[in-house]
Amino acid sequence: MLLVISSLLGLDVLLSRVGTDGTPSGTRQFVPPTAFDGGSVIDPREPTVRPVPPRTVALTFAEGPDPQWTPRVLDVLARNDVRATFFVTGAQAARNPGLIREIVDSGHEIGNRTLTRTDLREVGARRVQLELKSTDLALAGAAGITTTLAQPAHLTTGSLDQAAWNSLLRIGNHGHQVVVPDRDSGDWRGRGPDAVLAASTPRDDRGTVLLMHDAAGPDTVAALERLLPQLRSTGWQVDSVGAAFGLSTTTVPAGLLYRVAGSLFVGVVVASAWLADALRALLWAAAALGILRMVFVLVLAPVQRWRSRRWVPPWQISQRVGVIVPAYNEQAGIAATVRTILASDHPVEVIVVDDGSTDRTAEIVEQQFGRHQHVRLIQQRNAGKAAALNTGLAAARSELVVVVDGDTILEPDAVSRLVDHFTDPSVGAVSGNVKVGNRRTMLGRWQHIEYVIGFNLDRRVYEMLGCTPTIPGALGAFRRSAVLAVGGVSDDTLAEDTDLTMALERDGWRMAYEENAISWTEAPATAGQLWKQRYRWCYGTLQAAWKHRRSVLERGPGGRLGRLGLPYLLVFQVLLQVIAPVVDVAAFFALLSADGRTFALTWLAFLAMQLLPGIIAFRMDGERLRPLWALPLQQVAYRQLMYLVVVQSVITALAGARLPWQKLDRRGQLTPAQR
Repeated sequence: MLLVISSLLGLDVLLSRVGTDGTPSGTRQFVPPTAFDGGSVIDPREPTVRPVPPRTVALTFAEGPDPQWTPRVLDVLARNDVRATFFVTGAQAARNPGLIREIVDSGHEIGNRTLTRTDLREVGARRVQLELKSTDLALAGAAGITTTLAQPAHLTTGSLDQAAWNSLLRIGNHGHQVVVPDRDSGDWRGRGPDAVLAASTPRDDRGTVLLMHDAAGPDTVAALERLLPQLRSTGWQVDSVGAAFGLSTTTVPAGLLYRVAGSLFVGVVVASAWLADALRALLWAAAALGILRMVFVLVLAPVQRWRSRRWVPPWQISQRVGVIVPAYNEQAGIAATVRTILASDHPVEVIVVDDGSTDRTAEIVEQQFGRHQHVRLIQQRNAGKAAALNTGLAAARSELVVVVDGDTILEPDAVSRLVDHFTDPSVGAVSGNVKVGNRRTMLGRWQHIEYVIGFNLDRRVYEMLGCTPTIPGALGAFRRSAVLAVGGVSDDTLAEDTDLTMALERDGWRMAYEENAISWTEAPATAGQLWKQRYRWCYGTLQAAWKHRRSVLERGPGGRLGRLGLPYLLVFQVLLQVIAPVVDVAAFFALLSADGRTFALTWLAFLAMQLLPGIIAFRMDGERLRPLWALPLQQVAYRQLMYLVVVQSVITALAGARLPWQKLDRRGQLTPAQR
């Protein structure tokens, strides 16, 4: 799909490029002197030069057709009963086939202005052939005709030199006669209708080929309204090129195959123009949504932080808390995890549930903590993380439990800060602040930025809105009775923590976020591992959102989840990610368009604006700002990987596939010293 979109946008950019007017730069030694005497029709095949008869104006319009101004030019010509020759570009002809038919039906002539208005003096024979044949193809598709007349861009009698003459000879090889204007109205300069009228009025009785531009704007229309009656009143004849020069044939009916090919070409060009416009609109819409989210986050996140700093629990919870550690092949970090949990300043009981590990996970726990009175090891056959959590819940002796991944390191006060929130009887679960520990590599640094700016800011917003979708499995606290009341931890989705959080909210419980309950996790160290992790997260989140879709009809915390949390989640974390690759492709091609400089500055300003929430988020989390130097690189490289993960997850979800649990390989790179 991206290849097709890129091809169409590339075609649109190619057809939108406009050259600059040229001036003679070479010798005129081999150019026929008669070509400089005035406007003329040159047949390069002979070659012969035919001048305009005296007191005759061959009226030509170039660079169109234009959907806004060409119809108004046609109206002026119709009121004055004048015929003209419209030298159209292939790009504009293909984009506006209806106007081509209107011009022909009004009795005017059509000429070939090349496909992209390129300067034919600077290109070779094959490019000349492409420019002319493509325009003829567009005319065949639009009106079923081809033309024998051509008028290269950037060419007047004053710019004829040897290079220009050689380009005319190439044009003649393809059966076209060249119309060379000697008078340019200058309407494209925007100097006003008086200046256009003065430049268009003949100075003597010699015949002239007048060049005007039906895409130039109101100056052309206003000047033409005055010019035509003025010329008629002074005895001048104004007509098309064919009539002025007495040419017998200027248009030829196109053959059937040429018409079919032309129709296909017109269809592709129209589709590329429509797609370019649609994607530019989508690009600005996505940018607007991004800015809206940024403003939304920057307003709510500080308020949440202010409220959390002012909140003081009415009493301390002193009961021992069960800390459940589901573990599968966690030999690299399980010892450090258990050790830091035991170092908590709150009384804890560690329950390690070994879910059929094939490495030394259980052996390490048994050897190092087997005699510890507050550490229990439970071994079971491999059944998945949800089953391991349910085993831990069944074994826990406390009402409050904390769930910690087997690769996580806790700060000493993390457990106490989490359980303090349960002094509020409406709170069913509390999210901790999960930080990336192995952030020394570029991939780790990007994930660190994502955790701080994305996940933690979003958790603050969700808490303010009362619609938190996920209490992370890396560090989260739960009321055991509340979890059991909703049926325990379900294995319906791959995001068991998201599924459980949504179930608790639908059961009437409120979720909280504690920024000072800090844990350190080992983030994926390779792109492949990162892909596996995020694929599971995203696909599991989609599963959970679909499972709890009926929450939009409910009241209380469940209704807030359905009407606020799920739309926020799906729009900003799924929809924007799905369309992001297309938006980026559109952005790239927009840089190549005529307004590319303006767009580039706008895009750079938008990227610079990402630094503002980054700085605020890092300050809120007590992090150093130094890693933010990698934020621009994250926007260019890391973001693309996340896009593709979401796209693959959505496609998998639409296909109805069910994925197995994807266990990440741990390297034991996280140690307490890395805090």
